[in-house]
Amino acid sequence: MDCRLRVCAGEEKRVGTRTVVVGHRPVSETDAYVAQKFCDNRIVSSKYTLWNFLPKNLFEQFRRIANFYFLIIFLVQVIVDTPTSPVTSGLPLFFVITVTAIKQGYEDWLRHRADNEVNKSNVFIVENAKQVQKESEKIKVGDIVEVKADETFPCDLIFLASSSPDGTCYVTTASLDGESNFKTHYAVRDTTVLCTDEAIDTLTATIECEQPQPDLYKSLGPENLLLKGATLKNTQKIYGVAVYTGMETKMALNYQGKSQKRSAVEKSINGFLIVYLCILLSKATVCTTLKYVWQSNPFNDEPWYNEKTKKEKETFKVLRMFTDFLSFMVLFNFIIPVSMYVTVEMQKFLGSFFISWDKEMYDEEIKEGALVNTSDLNEELGQVEYVFTDKTGTLTENSMEFIECCIDGHKYKDCISEVDGFSQTDGPLKYYGVCGHLLSREELFLRALCLCHTVQIKEADQVDGLMGHPERKYTYISSSPDEIALVKGAEKYGFTFLGLENDFMKIRNQKNETEMYQLLHVLNFDPVRRRMSVIVRTTTGKLFLFCKGADSSIFPRVQQEEIQQTKVHVDRNAMDGYRTLCVAFKELTQKEYDKIDKQLNEAKMALQDREEKMAKVFEDTEADMHLIGATAVEDRLQEQLAETIEALHAAGMKVWVLTGDKMETAKSTCYACRLFQTSTELLELTARTVGEINFLMSDSKHVPCVPRSWTLTQEYGLIIDGATLSLILNPSQDSGSSNYKNIFLQICLKCAAVLCCRMAPLQKAQIVRMVKNTKGSPITLSVGDGANDVSMILEAHVGIGIKGKEGRQASRNSDYAVPKFKHLRKLLLAHGHLYYVRIAHLVQYFFYKNLCFILPQFLYQFFCGFSQQPLYDAAYLTMYNICFTSLPILAYSLLEQHINIDTLTSDPQLYMKVSDNAMLQWRPFLYWTFLGAFEGLVFFFGVYFLFQNSSLEDNGKVFGNWTFGTIVFTVLVFTVTLKLALDTRFWTWMNHFVIWGSLAFYVFFSFFWGGVIWPFLKQQRMYFVFTHMLTSVSTWLAIILLIFISLFPEILLIVLKSIKEKNHQVRNEVMYCTVFLVLSTS
Repeated sequence: MDCRLRVCAGEEKRVGTRTVVVGHRPVSETDAYVAQKFCDNRIVSSKYTLWNFLPKNLFEQFRRIANFYFLIIFLVQVIVDTPTSPVTSGLPLFFVITVTAIKQGYEDWLRHRADNEVNKSNVFIVENAKQVQKESEKIKVGDIVEVKADETFPCDLIFLASSSPDGTCYVTTASLDGESNFKTHYAVRDTTVLCTDEAIDTLTATIECEQPQPDLYKSLGPENLLLKGATLKNTQKIYGVAVYTGMETKMALNYQGKSQKRSAVEKSINGFLIVYLCILLSKATVCTTLKYVWQSNPFNDEPWYNEKTKKEKETFKVLRMFTDFLSFMVLFNFIIPVSMYVTVEMQKFLGSFFISWDKEMYDEEIKEGALVNTSDLNEELGQVEYVFTDKTGTLTENSMEFIECCIDGHKYKDCISEVDGFSQTDGPLKYYGVCGHLLSREELFLRALCLCHTVQIKEADQVDGLMGHPERKYTYISSSPDEIALVKGAEKYGFTFLGLENDFMKIRNQKNETEMYQLLHVLNFDPVRRRMSVIVRTTTGKLFLFCKGADSSIFPRVQQEEIQQTKVHVDRNAMDGYRTLCVAFKELTQKEYDKIDKQLNEAKMALQDREEKMAKVFEDTEADMHLIGATAVEDRLQEQLAETIEALHAAGMKVWVLTGDKMETAKSTCYACRLFQTSTELLELTARTVGEINFLMSDSKHVPCVPRSWTLTQEYGLIIDGATLSLILNPSQDSGSSNYKNIFLQICLKCAAVLCCRMAPLQKAQIVRMVKNTKGSPITLSVGDGANDVSMILEAHVGIGIKGKEGRQASRNSDYAVPKFKHLRKLLLAHGHLYYVRIAHLVQYFFYKNLCFILPQFLYQFFCGFSQQPLYDAAYLTMYNICFTSLPILAYSLLEQHINIDTLTSDPQLYMKVSDNAMLQWRPFLYWTFLGAFEGLVFFFGVYFLFQNSSLEDNGKVFGNWTFGTIVFTVLVFTVTLKLALDTRFWTWMNHFVIWGSLAFYVFFSFFWGGVIWPFLKQQRMYFVFTHMLTSVSTWLAIILLIFISLFPEILLIVLKSIKEKNHQVRNEVMYCTVFLVLSTS
């Protein structure tokens, strides 16, 4: 069989196309054929290979400023004669780099394993009229592939033939867009009959198609294209030709990481690092300067007999000053906490499991709990100021129930039996219609509901098949719950949809007769048009277009005199909180249909501007219709919705609802969920033209919807529609309306709640971006459940996906996913609050303990002639951050609950105490810094005064400088660890184990390190120092006294705070008792 499949318009200019030769056989020998090179079918989602892992990973890690800084310090220690060993910087850096590399390497190994499972899977290729089994990665563009039921498509295929005689197949795309409904695909008409290996092998054809594009919905003839990752259902087998393979498939092109979101904590860390870097530079500069001031005195300089050294020093004075500066930088470099980054990463990674493990956020209905897609934003959950939420499926259940309908202005609800059909008391209009006889508009309306949809039927097994007529049970499947509700609503009144078979839609009418309609075209729903249509042919040959959609998209396209009687019912239903859809139709002549059919086919086959051309044809086709009626469907509110929104309000968050629903429906929902209170003054902004906007917003004081003076006691709410929003956010150049956006933003920020309705997905993201970029950069959170919410979820600082019924695109693209909106309460008020407090304490504690560590080293230089003599032994320098003080703060940052979780959830106002990054502002940072400086001074000068009598033993034996440093270090380790113990409010066995275990390990290590003569050390300077130190009673007393003095301010604060809380509690009890007595006596 010879054919030429052109998936493009005949005379259209072909730009960026590819020609695929089916079966690798040119159509004719006379055609000039140049084989194109296409990529193979390997999927590569991994980041590294065995050969590039080390250099690539090291390069990425050293792009982090702290790692690069410590690398420079390490190199300085290696090259320059510095007072400390390169091991002191090299070992902590090696530890950080190694841990991070292992983590990233393991994650990449998992990706390699997943890739191999796909690439090595077996597929069947048709070659020489036979099936040949190959690995998936060996598929080439042009190969004819056979796929069987329940198998996934190994690459993007053009659908050639099917085991079904009508050339159809059913596909689920859950792994692509999350939608679990069955989608119908159609084989290319010319190849439908080639449904065997022998027949398909006779096909000689070429396919001209566009180059690969990532958009899942902008594809060449979407009904002919089967995407990689989709699964074949309810079809025995299909044949398809590979057109896009490997990394050029739409699935692979859509596999890209989301833009990296950075939390406010990371920004605070960078600010604090700059401060400590300035402190480090200041210390090094001061010490370098004072060293040369000290050496300017001849008695403090080199001895007279060291002529060589003196000559060298005078010759290379600038170089010596520079190397001395570097040496002091090395000596004090531990003030920069490099290990903090690893601890923060571990805290975020391990802490995220607590969200996944939370049983209270597990939903029994879907058998799933919360999901963490990124652990980098845990603490951001405790800083949210604005919550942007979708309505349908997020605030509501997305479980639709048909309530009532209106036909030609007559309302019908539950009072009509299926036997009698619709009541015609008011004498509705007749229409000479579908089957060639007089039909009521009610029947026409119900037929429209049965035909205008994309619902599919899934048949269950037969019941009582051996006796009488077998009873079949049908399940309706659709991507939209609205459509199922409408089909069930029609069934309720006697018109039942029986399914689609060989392009014919079957319905059973009230008389139990089966009617057949040939489905010619489906004009699919999209968020811009907000409507969908079908074109069908009756058995008598008549052609009809049935259309359903939002009233705003239907009313402008029907006869204007038909609108008013239906509009009254639509508005009333919207005010009751129901979702409304309008239904219209028109009869087509054969000539009109032929024209539409030609235009649709040309638009579908266009390679350039396909979407624009399709939209133009849809617009022309769905015009001059007749309005039949409207439907009302109820979408129930989610459980505990009102309580959750009230809690978010009480926590200081402003909740904005961004929905595509009409204003009255959304407004009713907002009242029902207590977003708007009865006392809330509503401001409505629904201008339709630039002129009206100019009048309304030229002066906010004269805006009719805006109060003349904002009062602090009054709560305001704003309602705005998508048309107005479009004019405000995208003003025209000549309208002089560039200040609309600022005025609108000022109004919004003063409102407690905002409702934006009739919004397109892009407008949702624009609103989030507008608020996110306001002064102060407030933390934003977006919640949604559908594909139309993905843009705002990605735009917000934190994106939350609801595992709803509109697929899983939202949860896949979100940072966190929860089963229901009510789970937001605990996620933010409890988990978010605790995560922020924990990591804020971790960051401040790291800077504090490193300042305590290095300040005595700095002070020591004033007493050793600025000779760069280390105060601590190299082993202590190396292990301070790695071993002695790392585990207690990690355990604290994972387990601490300064307030009980139940209290945090029940008292939302506690959330405001840590809002606006309260614990990482400059005031608490300075408190921790001064605390570290105070304790560092106590450590050094306390031990210094102890050493005024250098003989601390009865036998007169003198202690040396290493004993001095070891005593300071011992006081340091015990003080910073006990400080954490004082801060701990929630004790577990793990806290006890790591705190007391770390102190015990330090003592054990000191005995062990000083108790052995190590052959690899040049000097045995720590030999027996620790043991000898503890033989002195004075040392014991000094250590205990200095620890107490250092912690005394903290102990005093705890005692004062406890007394204040008790007094407050007593006053409250007295007040309650007084009120109770007054009420009792009255």
